[in-house]
Order: sequence, then structure tokens, then C-alpha cells
Amino acid sequence: MINWCKDKPKISLIIDAIMFITLMSITGMGFLMKYVLVPGYIRNIMYDGNVDLYFLGLNRHEWGSIHLWLSFFFLFLLAFHIILHWKMIACIFQRMVPIKLWRIVVAVMIVGISLFLALFPFFY
Repeated sequence: MINWCKDKPKISLIIDAIMFITLMSITGMGFLMKYVLVPGYIRNIMYDGNVDLYFLGLNRHEWGSIHLWLSFFFLFLLAFHIILHWKMIACIFQRMVPIKLWRIVVAVMIVGISLFLALFPFFY
């Protein structure tokens, strides 16, 4: 059985390690799609025609799907990480922004900007 108080540093380290590996995977796939499995118009210029590019048997769109799902997994881990550190975050935030009204304004702005950045593609 997990004792959250006692095992929190170990759990946090494991979550951080998984987050790091996930982020590096997302980065590597981004580089793969940008520089190796290039978009069609660049592929036509580079190879003088419409050729299919694959890496480990997957094309650009299939790697893009894996990239997306790993990003969702990373966001889940990030939310869990924030939950694990919520007391520390709240304490530091309270010291940085001592006036309660300003804390509310800053928090609403952070949440609003984050939601906008995550959801703006759906409003195009």
C-alpha cells in the first residue's frame, strides 16, 4: 500500500522521470516529422516527385498521431505533478503575489491564456 506522505518524493521523482522521457519522445518525433518525414511540398522538391517516406514502417501522419497521444499523456502527467506539488505552488504564489485580488487576477489570466492556447485551433 502506498503511504502518500512517506512515498511522495519517490512518486514525484518517478513522475518527473516519466515526464522527461515523454517530453524527449515528443521532441524527437517533432524533429522526425520536421526534418526527416518532410511535408509533401518539400518532399516533392527534395525527391523530384511524390514519394512516400516512412520511418520504422510509419509515415508522417502516423507519427503525428503518436506525437498527439504522447502530448495528451504528458499533459495528464503534468496535471498529476501539479496536484502532488499544490501546497508548495500555492505557498510560493502567495509569497510572490501577496494581495489576494491580484492573485485571483493572475490565476484567472494564467488559466485563460492556457485554455486559449490549447483550444484556439478549434475556433479557426
